[in-house]
Amino acid sequence: MAEEKILVIDDEFAICELIKMNLEAGGYSNIQTANDGESALKLIFDWLPDLILLDWMLPKIDGLTICKRLKNSPATSNIPVIILSAKSRENDIVEGLEAGANDYITKPFSNKILLARIKSQLRNTTSSTDDILNYKNLSINFEQRNVKISDVTIDLTYSEFEILSIFARHPGKVYTRSQLLSALRGDSGFDVAERAIDVQIVNLRKKLGEYGKYIETIRGIGYRVKEEQYEQA
Repeated sequence: MAEEKILVIDDEFAICELIKMNLEAGGYSNIQTANDGESALKLIFDWLPDLILLDWMLPKIDGLTICKRLKNSPATSNIPVIILSAKSRENDIVEGLEAGANDYITKPFSNKILLARIKSQLRNTTSSTDDILNYKNLSINFEQRNVKISDVTIDLTYSEFEILSIFARHPGKVYTRSQLLSALRGDSGFDVAERAIDVQIVNLRKKLGEYGKYIETIRGIGYRVKEEQYEQA
């Protein structure tokens, strides 16, 4: 049984118990639940789970507020948050991702998909600090800031490398254009127009050749890199 601590937050007790049962069937045994935002926040800071499944519509404190608080706290900012919500409009998904959620799954959802997304997020947290990622003949060296395909160095601009780094460290995670824009601007004052993100993606795909197809467009939301198993160096 997996030892990772998973917290399920939903205002409906029956849904919490159903998700918990499905997670246990999937091999996870260390699970706790909460039914309102206030008690959830207390439990999060006391227990420090490895992953959180978070409903949007919660009594006392809503899910988006919880997500923002967690991402703004050094103690909890690295905990993956997957929003599970019946709010399925395009704008809702964008709002959830921009609040800091690592993933967003609309209700009703497949248990197999949920387990796959959980596994992906837990794997990402263990590999996000690696200096080098390898996939087939593609190698990304974050410390040296270079990319090679079959030992041939690919000349990337600052923005292209930053975007590729974001995607590679979090395969499968969807990023909105404004999230990518914020990451590029950072604290250095480096300025990029939001409409230029699409241009950066187009150029990055071209330079990556056959690997460019792994950068997927999520219509109306943004981009992600197709989830593949990277080798850690």
